[in-house]
Amino acid sequence: MRVTEQNSELIAGRYRLVERIGQGGMGRVWRGLDQQLFGREVAVKEILFPPGMEEDDRATLLRRFTAEAQAAVILSHPGIITIHDIVEHNGAPMIVMELVRGQSLAAVVRQEGRLPARRVAEIGAAVLDALAEAHEARIVHRDIKPDNVLLSKDRVVLTDFGIAHLADATTKLSHSGIVIGTPQYMSPEQLEGKRPTPANDLWALGATLYHAVEGQPPFAAEGLHALAVAVFTRPYRPPVHAGPLAPVLEALLTKDPEQRVSTAEAAAMLAAALRSLPAREEAAAEQEPEPVPEGGPSPDAATERAPLPAPPKPSKPPKPSEPREPHGQREPHVPHDPTLLDSGAPPADTPRPVPERPADPPRVPAPVPPAEDPVSPGTTEKAKTGEQDPVRKRALTRRSVVLGTALATLAAGSVLTWTLSGENGTPDGDTGGKASGGGAATPATTVVIGVDAPLTGVVSSTGVGIRNSADLAVRTANEKKYVPGVKFEIKALDDAYDPAKGKQNAARFVSDAKVLGVVGPLDSSTAQTMVPTLAGANLVNVSAGNTNPELTLGPDWVMGTKSRPYDTYFRTMALDPDQGPFAARYLYTEAGKKKVYVIRNRDALGTVSTSGFTAEFEKRGGTVVGTKRVTFEQSDFSDLAEEVRASDADAVYYSGYATVAGRISKQLKQAGVTIPVMGDNSLLAAQFLKTSPKADGDLAVDIGMPAENQAGGADFLARYRKAGYEDKDAGYWYGPYAYDATWSLIEAVKSLVKANGGTLPPDARAKMSQAMSRLDFEGVTGRVAFDEYGDTRTRRLTVCVVEGGRWTTVTSGTAHS
Repeated sequence: MRVTEQNSELIAGRYRLVERIGQGGMGRVWRGLDQQLFGREVAVKEILFPPGMEEDDRATLLRRFTAEAQAAVILSHPGIITIHDIVEHNGAPMIVMELVRGQSLAAVVRQEGRLPARRVAEIGAAVLDALAEAHEARIVHRDIKPDNVLLSKDRVVLTDFGIAHLADATTKLSHSGIVIGTPQYMSPEQLEGKRPTPANDLWALGATLYHAVEGQPPFAAEGLHALAVAVFTRPYRPPVHAGPLAPVLEALLTKDPEQRVSTAEAAAMLAAALRSLPAREEAAAEQEPEPVPEGGPSPDAATERAPLPAPPKPSKPPKPSEPREPHGQREPHVPHDPTLLDSGAPPADTPRPVPERPADPPRVPAPVPPAEDPVSPGTTEKAKTGEQDPVRKRALTRRSVVLGTALATLAAGSVLTWTLSGENGTPDGDTGGKASGGGAATPATTVVIGVDAPLTGVVSSTGVGIRNSADLAVRTANEKKYVPGVKFEIKALDDAYDPAKGKQNAARFVSDAKVLGVVGPLDSSTAQTMVPTLAGANLVNVSAGNTNPELTLGPDWVMGTKSRPYDTYFRTMALDPDQGPFAARYLYTEAGKKKVYVIRNRDALGTVSTSGFTAEFEKRGGTVVGTKRVTFEQSDFSDLAEEVRASDADAVYYSGYATVAGRISKQLKQAGVTIPVMGDNSLLAAQFLKTSPKADGDLAVDIGMPAENQAGGADFLARYRKAGYEDKDAGYWYGPYAYDATWSLIEAVKSLVKANGGTLPPDARAKMSQAMSRLDFEGVTGRVAFDEYGDTRTRRLTVCVVEGGRWTTVTSGTAHS
């Protein structure tokens, strides 16, 4: 029988339960009185079993729970909750521990929103010190999360060691496969059911600190399966507010436990972060007021927040160690996306650098249940230059969004609306572009084109370029009176590279009856949140940046089954699977390589990319002299180097992660195998060049091409610069695609006006998708037309090469040339 408030009783003849104060997935916590110690207040944890658990599993869990709680009794540390007693009640164990008055970190975040970086660093240092004590005693907590970090007047206390695992215990029960922990904070190896180690706790601490400083966990998805896919295959969302904490988060949230920092190393990094952060008073003065997140304040929101104690010194001095490679994650402070080049224009005779990509980009998994993996933006700018490096997010899954729910968010978030008055493209009080000519203007129908892009944050340079290019297209149409009787405006909303904000923006576009189409978003994760809402309202949108095939080809494209999910979604960019065949054509035809050794990562995109490469290479007469599958965790490729040498290959093609590619390249060259390694655009990450510092000659395919290589690129760049936009080169890479995306909407409106006798039909929004499907015109990027899935018929890609330790472009072409 479970204890309830109605049947409160004396536990073990000693502990009187007074009230329930908390409940989690594995237990219910009560405030109690120890009647043998003069009514001392205690906390009593009652075990709760998952529904349907088999008796054998239940008995196994009980034994482990009891043994581990007994082991935790030996811990004595101010940052670890003290366990007083372990008793049995109705056949189930109950843990009696000290009662800590205060709030959980989760409750504080719910009440206040994200916390200042310094305060989070202090919390992290305190928890890490407690973990050092536990790990020394061979106890792994296994469920570190914001709910299990208590903040009292003078302590930061880690609780719930009752479900911790000893370091030599297994994590998976024999029959049901139940894994103990909270999935949003579980490491990849913990989700996989491997034996618990202290590295599990360090990942969970990283996820907890991320949640505290960003206001949300680093990964999100619906369902354990989808969440596991996100944790296994995708980078965490780039932090926005972490500041000096960003390198600490990256070190803790490294996917490979062997590459993850140790407790001592993490303590040293936190101490360094604290030294660089302003004092609490300064930080408080700089902190922006944060709205209360959805869900409202927690039940204990009325409790006054006490200041945190100074962070304790580490229990053990940090051991000196070699710098660890940030494995499986991005560079500290520099999350990368499909990027533009540096904002400052280089001299004409200086080759432009190639945009960076994420250090280990998300891979497209095999079809999984519906899920969501929104990605938050980052805001760290390069010191004093204003340069910003975006992050490519291709991770995409499907999730239906109820339109009414989306519309309910209309009041939330920020809106940035740009209008078209004046030649400098800056916003003012006007609501639309001015046509040339004098005299009274003839009344015109206003058509609004929405633009969703990251206008603030770490990818704002790319977003601003997209917005400016859309603005230039609309301005051009108005000046030329391209559609008689219609005046175009843009409504640019900032998604801040946050899918949640993108969803809110979609609702705003839907609610504005003048909006007949939307340009954007930049990344596939934001598209996943927006497209269902836009499609539900028959609102067309055209992206200039998305490359994930699932958006247009459906969730089973990997298996060869294509199905268009939304007939309102179009894009002007090529797709990820186009890279393999394009690389094959370059290697065989232009580089003269006839024998290639093919290596792929063990994932769906690796299979698709290498299959496409192999088929095209062999079709042209080349020979694949060897193949190999590698894993994300693999680090020793000495045997592979010998196999490649023995195969007499002219080149290596690899599809996978930048870090792995860097190791392969480095070890091939160390073994004297000096042939080039070629791969997809994941190799454009800075991590590839860091891992393989002598990578000159290695090759990669990028999606898209720079503006000057486009059919109308020179004219576009001249008009873009003449328009007076503050960032004159923001439109260099994605600008032409955004311009053509906007112009396709203008062309669709023109066709509807023409078909309706010179006026816009009342049901124009519903007819836009069909009008878009019929388009075929010459744009900045060349021919603009869409296939039956909404993808561009002319897909452009670029080959890049490492020269002098940096990526530069070699040649550009189309996917089907």
